[in-house]
Amino acid sequence: MFAADFDYYRADSVAAAGRLLAEHPGAKLLAGGHSLIPLLKLRLSAPAAVIDIGRIAELRGISVDGGTLRIGALTTHAEIAASADVQRHARALAEAAGQIGDPAVRNRGTIGGNIAHADPASDLPTVLQALGATLDIAGPHGERPVGIDGFFQGVMTTALAADDLLTAIRIPTAGQSQGSAYVKFPHPASRYAVIGVAASLTSGTGGGWRTVLTPGASRETVCSNASVAIGGLVPAPARCGAVEQALAGKPLSDETFAEAAAAVGGDLGDDLLGDVFASGEYRKAVAPVYVRRALAAAASRVG
Repeated sequence: MFAADFDYYRADSVAAAGRLLAEHPGAKLLAGGHSLIPLLKLRLSAPAAVIDIGRIAELRGISVDGGTLRIGALTTHAEIAASADVQRHARALAEAAGQIGDPAVRNRGTIGGNIAHADPASDLPTVLQALGATLDIAGPHGERPVGIDGFFQGVMTTALAADDLLTAIRIPTAGQSQGSAYVKFPHPASRYAVIGVAASLTSGTGGGWRTVLTPGASRETVCSNASVAIGGLVPAPARCGAVEQALAGKPLSDETFAEAAAAVGGDLGDDLLGDVFASGEYRKAVAPVYVRRALAAAASRVG
């Protein structure tokens, strides 16, 4: 199918994009195009104007400043997957970006477009939830930070207003004693996540893990803090509080991971997503397998 008629504008700066959004209420932003163009062609979206932000240089790039990893909203999935800084400080994010779609999608699709689209089967929102990201959003009254916990509000629904522009994603850098991982059950055709799980674990001093000597036994590494998020089978990526609590104070072992993973059912609620490929009940039944795999992978990466 062909898209309905619309006016096309190209912005060369964040300020210009903001002006165009103000001048054309209801306009849609075009970044990499892998989310918007299919909606336009299917006429599920028919805006009067499309504003192309894909050439705004200030929205690109990856940098580390102090304790923060900053990723511009137009940075592609391929760039994120290949970045040494992302691999060092947010391994789960690099891992997830490398599993998105196919090479064409990874080389054109952007992290900002992915997040703003908020597809519940997308990978990056789940990872950013587990990593405690903050999003920088430019609006009519200037730029403001929005915590990831308050950003995703449902299926393809976010805290972005019609005249807002996501400019960057900021993630706390991982210390030497931290490890993170992302695993998913991919749909065999689309590669979207039927189930996606991100886990971030911390060791050492400062409230993370500690090593204890049990009577008559060898030293054990014990977890007192974890961040786990799940996506794909819920309307928006969600933290797994029951899983995190089940890890607290427990030795990091296969038995602990299995026990914690079994608790994920309490985090999912009743609003589960399903389709002809996998029902909500099936996804819920399989979810503990992927939680356990994510926990084991994250633990293996702790320095």
